[in-house]
Amino acid sequence: MKTLENFFGFNEKGTSLKTETIAGLTTFMTMAYIIFVQPAVLSQAGMEFGAVMMATCISAAVATLIMGIYANYPIGVAPAMGENFFFVFTVVLGMGFAWQKALGAVFISGIIFIVLTIFKIREIILDAVPQSLKDSIAGGIGLFIALIGFLQAGIVEKSLEGILSLGDLRKEAVLLSIFGLIFTAILMTRRITGAILIGIITSTILGLFLGIVVYPGSIISLPPSLSPTLLKLDIRGALEVDFMTVTIVFLFMVMFDTIGTLIGVAGIAGFLRNGKLPRASRALMADAVGTSVGALLGTSTVTAYIESTTGVSQGGRTGFVCVVIAILFLLSIFFYPIVEMIGGGHEISKGVFIYPLTSPALIIVGSLMIQSIKNINWDDFTESLPAFLTLIGIPFTFSIADGICFGFISYPILKLLSGKGKTVSWLTYLLGALSLVRYIFA
Repeated sequence: MKTLENFFGFNEKGTSLKTETIAGLTTFMTMAYIIFVQPAVLSQAGMEFGAVMMATCISAAVATLIMGIYANYPIGVAPAMGENFFFVFTVVLGMGFAWQKALGAVFISGIIFIVLTIFKIREIILDAVPQSLKDSIAGGIGLFIALIGFLQAGIVEKSLEGILSLGDLRKEAVLLSIFGLIFTAILMTRRITGAILIGIITSTILGLFLGIVVYPGSIISLPPSLSPTLLKLDIRGALEVDFMTVTIVFLFMVMFDTIGTLIGVAGIAGFLRNGKLPRASRALMADAVGTSVGALLGTSTVTAYIESTTGVSQGGRTGFVCVVIAILFLLSIFFYPIVEMIGGGHEISKGVFIYPLTSPALIIVGSLMIQSIKNINWDDFTESLPAFLTLIGIPFTFSIADGICFGFISYPILKLLSGKGKTVSWLTYLLGALSLVRYIFA
């Protein structure tokens, strides 16, 4: 007991073992939806559901332990929402690349992130990207995730012409999706801890009662095999010139997510000192290593979770919170039958599947991410138009990469032609030029 208290500094941080344990349980409850959602999303790229679940839980546990023991911060880490959609719907389904190659890009981005963290170069890159674009990228990804959520809920569907239209709201599985969305939203408005997880569990129970969801016959089982995804990444393919843009986008996304989350959680917890986060490099290393390990195991980019604010609100102040979270992620691998039941698709017509239990979580997460656009200066057209093009470009093109490129191209051009070119860094011009070249030679 004393060893734990001394190592994590309970007395110094004004906390206790009990408080830290409760905070860890609280944060895990708000993060646990990723155990169901991540394999449900990545399996659409052809990856084996059980292996992805294993990779998700193990990479989350490893990265979270690094955050807790090495950086001593109460911030949970797991595969990121947004990056997983870029992985599946842009890189694999949109661009037609194999998931093995996409994993290779994730691994390389993680290694680059490690190097940038060690040599403290990441600040230069992050400072070069205008804040309005950072905010619009987060908002655009939120819209994209919400759109996928509506499609996977069956609330919206694609016609034969590819146009979106209202789905058949009379189908039981679609109604279950709508119930899950409304119920989770009510929990969110009442600030119930673990609202998304509680919403998923409640919808599952209702689905079982109505016969929409089929009970697998058991709750606990031996963990599924990792072999379908373990070390299956294609690093050589990811190093091809025409694929480097994908790797760069993965890198920028994880840097944006990580920095934004760390600042957000640190601000609430009171960790910032003169606007800076002590031991920031150690905290960033958790995401960087987690991303590389996750790619080796078979899952997409790993990053810090803003849901960690729930544990902080319960008094969590040290890395022991992360130890609790990591243990719970590892224990989750023994509940594969339940994870498969919740994350699996439901066939509503021949060849058409929806995900009534996890799709509400996507819509809720999307609604949270869109809040970032409130910080954009909408009165300055040189800021607002590139932000707007990024914001709508991501869901309209069904591609996070294209939306980001719209912003990177338009921002320096507008600034230059409006006489504000000197306010733009050389690196922003370089990013714009590289984005333009992407389309010229695509």
